[in-house]
Amino acid sequence: MGRLMWLYNNDSIKKKRKKKWCRYIGLKFIISKTVMKMEVCRATSISWANSISPPHHFPQTSTVWKFQRMTTFCVRSSQKQGDEMIVSVTGATGFIGKRLVQRLHADNHRVRVLTRSKSKALSIFPVRDFPGLIIAEEAEWRNCIQGSTAVVNLAGLPISTRWSPDIKKEIKESRIKATSKVVDLINGSQNERRPKVLISATAVGYYGTSETRVFDEQSPSGNDYLAEVCREWEASALRVDKDVRLALIRIGVVLGKEGGALAKMIPLFMMFAGGPLGTGKQWFSWIHVDDLVNLIYEALSNPSYKGVINGTAPNPVRLSEMCDQLGSALGRPSWLPVPDIALKAVLGEGACVVLEGQKVLPKRAKELSFSFKYPYIKDALRSIMS
Repeated sequence: MGRLMWLYNNDSIKKKRKKKWCRYIGLKFIISKTVMKMEVCRATSISWANSISPPHHFPQTSTVWKFQRMTTFCVRSSQKQGDEMIVSVTGATGFIGKRLVQRLHADNHRVRVLTRSKSKALSIFPVRDFPGLIIAEEAEWRNCIQGSTAVVNLAGLPISTRWSPDIKKEIKESRIKATSKVVDLINGSQNERRPKVLISATAVGYYGTSETRVFDEQSPSGNDYLAEVCREWEASALRVDKDVRLALIRIGVVLGKEGGALAKMIPLFMMFAGGPLGTGKQWFSWIHVDDLVNLIYEALSNPSYKGVINGTAPNPVRLSEMCDQLGSALGRPSWLPVPDIALKAVLGEGACVVLEGQKVLPKRAKELSFSFKYPYIKDALRSIMS
């Protein structure tokens, strides 16, 4: 009898010790008849809803804790930390950059905004809404780029303005200088602190203009001013260290309510003054801002995204069709064409941006199986206007 009592007491002690030990390591078990859910305290929550029926397959790094009549798997969660990116972004206060920063921050990546105006960046990304976001002016760019996982370069003066000789010079230099600075800082980083990826913006203006030709990533460059800007812009990015994966995104006309060409067209249509610009026959190679952000986001983490990738939707349209669809989405007619002479009077040489176009196809993105959320202009405009 004394022997049995000793065994009983010994088992009780063991059970108490196990109970205290489980509390100590922070494991809480909730077990029903067929379902087990495990929550790991003081770490990222991991949960399963699986039937408790072997065999279970987990990575070899899993640690297995055995209890009486039950085997529980405690997996050390390193996936979230391992997938976290540190991304430095130039042009972050622009139309595309703002949306990219919002997406990265929402997905718990660490973002470093490289800017020339800290006050402007803080007004766009207030601390209360973007905790942990780093905003750095030019003198601090080096420290931000070193140790980043990747850099996204979107900097450049907008081209939708009247072109004077000084403006044309600034359009080119703003892109080349920013890209060269980023590349120099990447190349000057120590190997272990050098970013592994550079996503650098360029534009479909690289191809020149045509009403009849179709362009993809293999097409040669054009011979006008914007083609020259894009060639030099891309050449600056191509100087990056060979061990850095480089993706050059040739961006078309980006559609969104908050900026870009569409933001300037909507007020005209709302006043019943909308219509095609010039002949309306020029090609309009467009992309929804969400698709462009998704393309850049995918390029950050997918090693297959390298070299030139056209950032355009798979179904470009003539400008007259785009205006018809915009009028339909707004419930306004597209009846008042804007003649060439009026645009040239307002924009000067810069009118070529809207009076001439090119039909550009995203051949490489399709080869990479990138999924466009908005492949058709009608759906893209309806989603923006809704």
